[in-house]
Amino acid sequence: MIKVKAPGSCGELVQGTINGGNFLITCPVDWYSEVTVVSGDDPVHIEPKTAAAVSKTFQYLNMAGKLNLTMESDLPVGKGMASSSADISAACQAAALALAGRHLSCDEIADIALSIEPTDGIFYPGIMMFDHVEGRIRRFLGNPPPIHIAVFDAGGQVDTLAFNGRKDLAALNQAKEPQIRAAIELVEQGLEKGDARLIGQGATMSALANQIILYKPCLEQVINISRDYGAVGICAAHSGTVFGVMFSTDNMAGHQACVKAIGCSCTEVVYLKTVQLITGGLIITGVDRNGR
Repeated sequence: MIKVKAPGSCGELVQGTINGGNFLITCPVDWYSEVTVVSGDDPVHIEPKTAAAVSKTFQYLNMAGKLNLTMESDLPVGKGMASSSADISAACQAAALALAGRHLSCDEIADIALSIEPTDGIFYPGIMMFDHVEGRIRRFLGNPPPIHIAVFDAGGQVDTLAFNGRKDLAALNQAKEPQIRAAIELVEQGLEKGDARLIGQGATMSALANQIILYKPCLEQVINISRDYGAVGICAAHSGTVFGVMFSTDNMAGHQACVKAIGCSCTEVVYLKTVQLITGGLIITGVDRNGR
């Protein structure tokens, strides 16, 4: 039985534009979608985007056939946690393995996924700088130091396609490019040095800059509260509703008290769970080294 798991995200460490070109820096976490290939002739209902991923994978491989998949995911939808990207990437890989015994490369998965919708690069190993709209940037930045993230939801849902189709988006992204360039530099330095605090500073800078595009209530207040409890920074879904309070795993003493303090002071937001920042990439089981 073939199973493929893809991580979700807690938004992005950084997102914006560089000279008008879109990009994000991935923030993969240990909260997953899992696709399983099942036997039998009775069709199994899957979401339209997942079905499109299977169909486009078949087209890419120039093959035809029937394939039943089941999808299990605890990732909230429409929150900026890469739920669709996780579903689509896992389905692409599962379909290729089941039909052709083929391990798709991350770039192949990216090309298929981007033909469906704007896509997060969580299926690439490590932390990536990735053009989520056209795929022009695909750069490995490194692996993260141990960081835990307390995930909060500001409420509502955001449609990825509608958000990226906003007529004012390009101008607003251009206005915040200076802050975004500084944020990139901090995150890159943090990954290179294994310094959670630098990564947190860069992520916080990007989250604050994005308030002009997608405002999150209480964000500034949360930043002030979290500093009192030893957090290293805040990451946010730049096209979603969640944000995360980041703690170095070596210094989690204030974590529970911080979550409680935010809940008491910011009634507009809801605590979801605490996750860990991880290296991205798909987890495949039930297949041998030859793809069988």
